[in-house]
Amino acid sequence: MTSNPTGRRVTVDGLDSIAFDRTFRAGIEDVWAAVTEPDRLARWIGEWTGDPSTGSVDFRMLYESDEHQAEVLTIQECQAPRRLVLMSQVPGEELVWHMTLTLVEHEGATTLTFTQSVGDDPSTAGGVGPGWDYYLDRLVAAETGGDPASVDFGDYHPVHTRHYLDMFS
Repeated sequence: MTSNPTGRRVTVDGLDSIAFDRTFRAGIEDVWAAVTEPDRLARWIGEWTGDPSTGSVDFRMLYESDEHQAEVLTIQECQAPRRLVLMSQVPGEELVWHMTLTLVEHEGATTLTFTQSVGDDPSTAGGVGPGWDYYLDRLVAAETGGDPASVDFGDYHPVHTRHYLDMFS
C-alpha cells in the first residue's frame, strides 16, 4: 500500500498541533462508537480500562511494543457524539499530549477531525504525524470492512517523518 501524509498544521487552544480528517459513509453515532467504545477501539488502536465517569481512563495501544506503558487519558470535555477533548500522559513522564476529536455529519457521511498537540519540541511531529496517519487509516480499514492488519506501519514511518518535521520547522 502506498500512503500519503494527510495531516496539516493547526493551532488548537494556543498549542501547535497536527489535524487529520477522515470521512466515513456512516452516521455520526456509529463513528462516535468507533472512536470511544472499547471493543471498537480494540480493532484499530488499543483499549481503555476504567470508568470514564471518573474523568479519566487508562489507555494502552495494542500495536506498540510491550515496553510502551499505559497512558492516563483525562477527559477534559465530552459532548457525545460531536466532540471529545482528552489529555494524555504516561505516569511519571512530563510530556502531555492534547487531543481533540470533532465529528460532523453531513448528507449521510461523517467527518472525523482528529488533532494532537506536538508539545514544546517540534521534532515530535516526526513521530506524531506518521503515527496518526497510520492509526487513522487502520480505523478506516476497520470501519469499511477491511483488515486493519493490512495497514503496514512501514508505509508511514519513517517514510513521512520528514514531511511532518518540515511542517514545524
